[in-house]
Amino acid sequence: MSRVYNFSAGPAVLPEEVLKEAAEEMLDYRGCGMSVMEMSHRSKMFDNIIKEAEQDLRDLMNIPDNYKVLFLQGGAYTQFAAVPMNLMKNKKAAYIITGQWAKKAWKEAQNYGEAIAVASSEDKTFSYIPDCSDLDIPEDADYVYICENNTIYGTKFKKLPNTKGHILVADVSSCFLSEPIDVTKYGVIYGGVQKNIGPAGVAIVIVREDLITDDVLPGTPTMLKWKTQADNDSLFNTPPCYGIYICGKVFKWLKKQGGLAAMKEINEKKAKILYDFLDQSKLFKGTVVKEDRSLMNVPFVTGDEELDAKFVAEAKKQGFENIKGHRTVGGMRASIYNAMPIEGVEKLVEFMKKFEAENLK
Repeated sequence: MSRVYNFSAGPAVLPEEVLKEAAEEMLDYRGCGMSVMEMSHRSKMFDNIIKEAEQDLRDLMNIPDNYKVLFLQGGAYTQFAAVPMNLMKNKKAAYIITGQWAKKAWKEAQNYGEAIAVASSEDKTFSYIPDCSDLDIPEDADYVYICENNTIYGTKFKKLPNTKGHILVADVSSCFLSEPIDVTKYGVIYGGVQKNIGPAGVAIVIVREDLITDDVLPGTPTMLKWKTQADNDSLFNTPPCYGIYICGKVFKWLKKQGGLAAMKEINEKKAKILYDFLDQSKLFKGTVVKEDRSLMNVPFVTGDEELDAKFVAEAKKQGFENIKGHRTVGGMRASIYNAMPIEGVEKLVEFMKKFEAENLK
């Protein structure tokens, strides 16, 4: 059985090299006679794994010393609640709604205070990023919240919003480690790893130290206080050990590729192949305005639901998996994360050309 080209939005494709290495170490990790799955999270062996993973992530992202890195459970969704619980001192926050996940985070935050939608692109099915250069942000807002890359709709903030001095919180689940970012521009960066970094079950939260305090909303669960996790180096309780171990391997793989600047170049090259074809195709068209297109998630449609379904079915037969668009959008979506090889995108475009020739009325 040969490997398919997996265009899933998450859990998503992982580097083959990493999977092979993990397979070799499955029964016996570095001569210790057991798998990482079986290892105590309090052991010296696992302590090395998590510390090395954190250091490699710090190297890749140039994370300053005054930011903590937390490896947590509960996916990104749990942080929809943890963010207001830890940050809403004035019980007020500004949310920029650019897709399903930002909307869900905004709704979750309404349980804890006043969450104000200061901009939205819902009027055009989230197909663009609104102008965020001069937003009406309340003076006493505790933070401004964005979802930086929208997995479902295929949009990406190319320029961060002008937060007018307020803390910026970003969910980067689907663009994590796809290009260099300036960590100092954010108060909090977080994301689930199952799209671009590792297996489902780990969320990484990068928080500026001055935002980690005991001054949280009353009733905040012990596990959702960032201070609990930071004070215990992500080992307050049993962490998702095996997932963290795989993330660590992916960080090493990224370093080997040349780091995030090199990844950005590769990702731009891959996305260009697909977008260039969509821009000249007579059958398929992209759904996002050009200037806001994501490098990671590329939605497209034929404009005919039956034809879309036919394309998805035929693509599957050709070894292109998970190409169906999200149920809220329909059509197709190719998620081309870091681990998707360039030939996967080239072969997909080749197949799309063939399909177009055969189905153009």
